[in-house]
Amino acid sequence: MTASPTAALRALPPGTSGLLSARPEPDLTVHGYAETEYVVSGRAVSYVAGERGLAADGHFDLHEGETSDYVTRVVVRRPAERSRASGTLVAEWLNVSSGADTAPDWTFTCDEILRAGHTWVGVSAQYVGVEGGGGSVAVGDLPPPPGLRGTDAARYGDLRHPGDAFAYDIFTQAVGAVRDLVAADVVLVVGESQSAFCLTTYANGVQPLTGLADAILIHSRGATAAPLGEAGAGLRMEEVLASHPVVLRDDLATPVLVVQTEGDLFDRIAFLPARQPDSERLRLWEVAGAAHADRFVIGDFESFLDSPVPVNRGQQWAVLRAALRHLDAWARGGAAPPAAPRLETTAEGCVLDAHGLARGGLRTPVVEAPAQVVSGRAWPGTPVSVGLFGSTTPLAGLSELHPSVEGYRASYAAATDAAIAAGFVLAEDRDAVLAEARPDLVESALTEGPR
Repeated sequence: MTASPTAALRALPPGTSGLLSARPEPDLTVHGYAETEYVVSGRAVSYVAGERGLAADGHFDLHEGETSDYVTRVVVRRPAERSRASGTLVAEWLNVSSGADTAPDWTFTCDEILRAGHTWVGVSAQYVGVEGGGGSVAVGDLPPPPGLRGTDAARYGDLRHPGDAFAYDIFTQAVGAVRDLVAADVVLVVGESQSAFCLTTYANGVQPLTGLADAILIHSRGATAAPLGEAGAGLRMEEVLASHPVVLRDDLATPVLVVQTEGDLFDRIAFLPARQPDSERLRLWEVAGAAHADRFVIGDFESFLDSPVPVNRGQQWAVLRAALRHLDAWARGGAAPPAAPRLETTAEGCVLDAHGLARGGLRTPVVEAPAQVVSGRAWPGTPVSVGLFGSTTPLAGLSELHPSVEGYRASYAAATDAAIAAGFVLAEDRDAVLAEARPDLVESALTEGPR
């Protein structure tokens, strides 16, 4: 392994961190947490691939290339009282698909992070988040965000990103500096969507060189791996998506948990060609009835998507919280996460049951005791910004499936407890999962009668 140099940290005055979130953020103070934003600076290396390039088998032979100075930022959220800290640092590669820094895995898992006492850091690793230039998923006619520097020149005017060729080492150095700052003994690296493409490359090529992570959560990756990037520019996702499928290397020294939604297997994300068996250091979970993005992450901003149908109401949020807990235990020498069955698929899509729900996969209560049809597939004719959110539509024959409201409630509770027993939902989230039951729909169907 090669040791990356330590980045310099400089705390910014209290203020708004500039992380976009459609869902209301938890009150950190109530949870005994504090947020600090830091400017991070140093000199990063780029990476160059050996003769085999970014090989399909995941065995990336990388060596250091050119270097460049950088100045970026990180957002750190940690227990205000050091005695409450778990010793685990959850390091998220911030997502820039919208053209601005977002933290989707914080949004999905913050309840678990806060109750466990973990420290979280979000790293502005990519060019677009700092310098602007547009994202890979446009939202309506909105202009592309200007990046941190353009959003608040007084706060972020000193930032300088040399391009995504240096993003991998910028991430390594930034996380390493925060790890030293908070004296973490375990580092969990996480990232979703575009960030997951980057973490696929990181796991296959950079992690073997740096040893930064004690475990990695790759959430909603596509079949391909992110390229090694260019100086002075960000990744172009259309080129990333058009590349060849890449699996995770079969000699992983670091535990990796990959969580994929039903919607990730086909359409734009198209993960299916990179599906691979579990191994000693690899687990793959495929969540039935879940979409790449969903109602949980978009919240009340769903109406702004102008989707022709309600967006996905799947329960990947609960699965991801369980995933993070398993990952922490695995990183600390505990048991590997439970194995999950694969979704049943054909070349065209998931195999559907009589109700239109995907068969197989990791199953949550909304698909085991359904009151609606939750699908991860893009709704026909919708733009990318809408299609990634899947759909939620009425379930035909609901009154025949659930002849009584009491029976539905019992089935849904049993499905919840089965998911907890299997290790795919946490007992602490039982009440929140039960709150997502839809007895009102069952009652309405019984009142109206069969259609």
